[in-house]
Amino acid sequence: MWRENLYTYDDILNTFNLWEKEIVDRNIPPGSVVGLSGDYSLSTCALLLALINAGAIVVPLTEAVKAHRSEFMEIAEVQYLFTFDINDKWLLEKRKQSITNPLSMELIKKKSPGLILFSSGSTGKSKAALHDFHKILEKFKLPRNKMRTLNFLLFDHIGGLNTFFYTVSNGGMIVTTSSREPENICRLIEKFKIELLPTTPTFLTLLLLSEVYKDFDLNSLRLITYGTEPMTESILQKLNNVLPKARLLQTYGLSELGILRSKSKTSDSLWVKVGGEGFETKVVNGILWIRAESAMLGYLNRDNPFTDDGWFITGDEVEVKGDYIRILGRDSDVINVGGQKVYPAEVENIIQLMDNVENVVVCSESNQIVGQIVKATVKLKEKENPVEFRKRLKRFCKDHLSSYKVPQKVVLSKENLHGERFKKKRILKS
Repeated sequence: MWRENLYTYDDILNTFNLWEKEIVDRNIPPGSVVGLSGDYSLSTCALLLALINAGAIVVPLTEAVKAHRSEFMEIAEVQYLFTFDINDKWLLEKRKQSITNPLSMELIKKKSPGLILFSSGSTGKSKAALHDFHKILEKFKLPRNKMRTLNFLLFDHIGGLNTFFYTVSNGGMIVTTSSREPENICRLIEKFKIELLPTTPTFLTLLLLSEVYKDFDLNSLRLITYGTEPMTESILQKLNNVLPKARLLQTYGLSELGILRSKSKTSDSLWVKVGGEGFETKVVNGILWIRAESAMLGYLNRDNPFTDDGWFITGDEVEVKGDYIRILGRDSDVINVGGQKVYPAEVENIIQLMDNVENVVVCSESNQIVGQIVKATVKLKEKENPVEFRKRLKRFCKDHLSSYKVPQKVVLSKENLHGERFKKKRILKS
């Protein structure tokens, strides 16, 4: 479903065949690095499949990375760039670029199609992960549930691509959207009887705050999956109450490894099992390690991050309870207040319970006495006296948190605290 017009699998195959001919006519040889700039549509999805079949190395790009596009294309060594506009009209640019990266050259020698994904770069310079597409697609050979799915996550995101391949490999239906605002998403769920909504905790928070879910029939939803950032417990419990017919499932995946299968303990629990076919997990000194058959070949612009025996150290701190883990946050985001650890998600969870708080991002700020202090950047739903709000926040936090976790600095922001991916803009440590 693109622009609310229905296209069949025959339409996809016919468009795929046209793209295969176009690739030959345009003299794009196997092993070429091809940028594909756009969002989900009949043409972009069929071209993606045709490029895989033609043995290309595909670099998906979206408007969300517009500011970094030149840098990304240089790192990936893009030789051809397909650019689609909002009406699905396209242009092809042939670039004077040779392949010099040893990892790309190794993949080309294997005659395998490839995928290059860039990290969001919200907390540092983006990393370019190179995958063998055959390994990415292997998991989709096993039949699973056929569902009507809203492809919320973007075209250049491992979660978005995972949703696309999962849906089409099982003969499901994909509903695409150019607007990911809560009201439009609810409208699409009602109109097309969406069963699966893969999204982010930030979007779900905004959905609850907007209360637009009250204006639509969302009873078709069977499953809501959330990932890409920590979920706050208070939001999860509210969702469970508001949408009792939908199962809530925490997902876990990385651009470097793919998406693991997961099982939440209950719909209102942050405890989750992760793993599944092709994945091994272990926890070392509180950090989650993963070994995956679908792991990337490596970074194009970074050193090899894998241990000698193939483990990837995720950097996610976790608690363990039997077969379940609870993700506390990235070790790089942990705030060290005089030797005491503070996890931003824990503080955000408490502040999110306050009246008049639309969103909050917690990070550290340097301090000469204790090393770092906790800083909270808050966007309010309605205007409020800043001095009174800061006092109210600190009183509220003191009632629910240890004193060293209470934000010492509170900044009010009028700007959105999330990007186009509906993921919190995690602020760099100062």
